[in-house]
Amino acid sequence: MAIHLPRIISSKKVPKGYFAVYVGENQKRFVIPVSFLNQPSLQDLLGMSQEEFGYSHPTGGLTIPCNEDIFLDVTSRLN
Repeated sequence: MAIHLPRIISSKKVPKGYFAVYVGENQKRFVIPVSFLNQPSLQDLLGMSQEEFGYSHPTGGLTIPCNEDIFLDVTSRLN
């Protein structure tokens, strides 16, 4: 079952106004709007990332340590 989220894209390039995050065990890459950073639910996920990985992550990417389904659920509710 595919979930289409028009404001979340998977891409090699990161468009202006977006940033990339890696989610789940398989490190699936998502490119999401910078405007999501103001949302408390995304801030909670970023807090989980900071607790687990600190501010220095070996891959250099921002990794969110949660299930992809949870991430998609949270971001699908953001405006």
